[in-house]
Amino acid sequence: MFALHVLLLQTTTMWLSTHVALVFALAVDNATGYDFPDCEGGPLASNAVCNTALDPITRATSLVELFTVPELINNTWWSEALHGVASSPGVDFSTSGAAFDDELIKSVGSIVGMEGRAFNNYGRAGLDFWTPNINPFKDPRWGRGQETPGEDPYHIAQYVYNLVVGLQGGLDPEPYYQDWDGYLITSQDLVEYYLPSVPECSYNAVNGVPSCADTYLLQDILRDFYGFAQDRWNIYSTHNYATPQQAVADSLKAGTDVDCGSFYAEWLPTAYNESLITETDLRTALVHQYASLVRLGYFDPEDQQPYRTYNWNSVNIPAAQQLAYQAAVEGIVLLKNDGTLPLSSSIKNIALIGPWANATTQMQGNYFGVAPYLISPVMGAIDGGYNVTYVLGTNITSNDTSGFAAAVEAAKEADAVIYAGGIDTTVEAEGLDRYTITWPANQLDLIAELQAIDKPIVVVQFGGGQLDDSVLKGKTSVNALIWAGYPGQSGGKAVFDIISGKVAPAGRLPITQYPASYANEIPMTDMNLRPDSTSPGRTYIWYTGMPVYEFGYGEHYTIFSYEWVQAPTASYSIQALVDGGKYAAYLDVAPFATLAVGVTNAGNRTSDYVSLLFTSGTYGDAPYPNKILVSYARSSNIAPGTTAIAELPITLGNLARADTNGNFWLYPGSYELALDTSGVLTSIFELTGIAARLTSFPQNTMTS
Repeated sequence: MFALHVLLLQTTTMWLSTHVALVFALAVDNATGYDFPDCEGGPLASNAVCNTALDPITRATSLVELFTVPELINNTWWSEALHGVASSPGVDFSTSGAAFDDELIKSVGSIVGMEGRAFNNYGRAGLDFWTPNINPFKDPRWGRGQETPGEDPYHIAQYVYNLVVGLQGGLDPEPYYQDWDGYLITSQDLVEYYLPSVPECSYNAVNGVPSCADTYLLQDILRDFYGFAQDRWNIYSTHNYATPQQAVADSLKAGTDVDCGSFYAEWLPTAYNESLITETDLRTALVHQYASLVRLGYFDPEDQQPYRTYNWNSVNIPAAQQLAYQAAVEGIVLLKNDGTLPLSSSIKNIALIGPWANATTQMQGNYFGVAPYLISPVMGAIDGGYNVTYVLGTNITSNDTSGFAAAVEAAKEADAVIYAGGIDTTVEAEGLDRYTITWPANQLDLIAELQAIDKPIVVVQFGGGQLDDSVLKGKTSVNALIWAGYPGQSGGKAVFDIISGKVAPAGRLPITQYPASYANEIPMTDMNLRPDSTSPGRTYIWYTGMPVYEFGYGEHYTIFSYEWVQAPTASYSIQALVDGGKYAAYLDVAPFATLAVGVTNAGNRTSDYVSLLFTSGTYGDAPYPNKILVSYARSSNIAPGTTAIAELPITLGNLARADTNGNFWLYPGSYELALDTSGVLTSIFELTGIAARLTSFPQNTMTS
């Protein structure tokens, strides 16, 4: 269905010269609303690009051979699909990693892939999209962290894998894909944390080399070590790494085939004229791009391309609307509750206050399309049967307190107060990092005045980045606290279905909520994860302080009990595990065991439950991680008195640790497994024998 390029998935919006336009001569009688290349009677009919018996590289090479040097330079394209197909009217999804539901994410990818194909058939979108944002959310101040699934490398890798499988229409779909896709970092951190989700060329420099000009990253690691094929496909100018023409030359030769912007088009001609690049360099890069279009069936006859049948009836279908609602519900996290939630049926009149209370487009985050509808919290409350008094009260950030009095009066007349606030893209965004991780003071001031009224108060925190909730967590006058992120087109309904108890919350925080002081303890430019004398460490894996709410935290409306259905055995021979994995494609993905836990709903409300399985121990080199997520599963609709079995597969790589050269090793020692953040179920096993190396990471022989 789609084809993946890590973060890149291409569009057919191209800068074409007269010659290229001739090459792409289009059939007039195409059944779709958009014409594709005519491989039967047009100028391309005799070109090998139209020969479906050939491989994509050969076909693309044949086409690219027709291009002149100016045409080679002026070919670039991309589309966006972070929350659905951007800039096209279709379903807008919440893509929060808080759901921990791989099947949900796969389904979201499938819908985005189908809608992308439908739009492409009518010339309204491309075939390759930039999605998802795979970067780990390791620093709470990062403005683009809201785009990511969270901070844990294993979780991100599973999220990326399932979204891409959905986008593409399968793991390696045949014959067509639905759609495609300046800091110092140690080798240990690189392989353990940054690379598991599959790396990309990005804006920043790594160890002194802009990543888009880094042959070691793009060729040695990505293409050679991880096996990225040549049909899967900027230097960012602010690095001042070289002259502009040298920068684009280094990037192109390092393996950056496509530029997000116009920098290539502007400076590649100069680089070519100064002999910094060759015609072969240009052709190689463009062959990679066109090979992916070949994989997508762009040059194939319509009767051989089933995705050409997608049309406007494939967009915004009822199943997609329901999926958007489900994604919003599953991504909501209950952080605090003294029993106020779900609201009693006796509560009829609510005061809905705050800068998110009547949010519509705010709920979409960034890189979104034209949603078919947007259900605000006000609309969700009204649809839920409540009598609603809405008061803005204050903005996201403001020194204006003139709205406080109206908010307080509304609260006095209500049975309960729902405060909807937090942050949005005016505070966190691409190119807009935060200096602090505290709540905006104006909002806390308003919440304090509402607390004094002595009415039940529920605070709903929106935004992707976490805020220090210490004040709200510690005040008994704040009865409940919910984190809703950017919930998408059905966000208001999802929030109030949780508040009313129509559905039960089961989301988990995909990131650590740090105390405000953390922003003063480590600079954003310090990429080291492990703690040292000047740093408390990063993420739940290494942070040595006390989080306000830890990674994976989330409360429920019911209670659960747990038991091992398939527990680990007491000990395992490392050599036997390695021998047993010899038929795996890669030793680090060879199976260790599939464990299973029984999760019984011992309460009185049907609820989902996310089983998070962590491991810890003093094996490998010091310092030792606090714990590491090795498996997870979401069990759905567990009715009172019933038990769900959560299967938790673990690979050898999940248990491995990296040495200082980036090689993964399976070490002997004692390993403790713990279910959930609080360790509600544990088990200890031993790995015996001699440490075994699972991977041999390529070493960087280049000097910056």
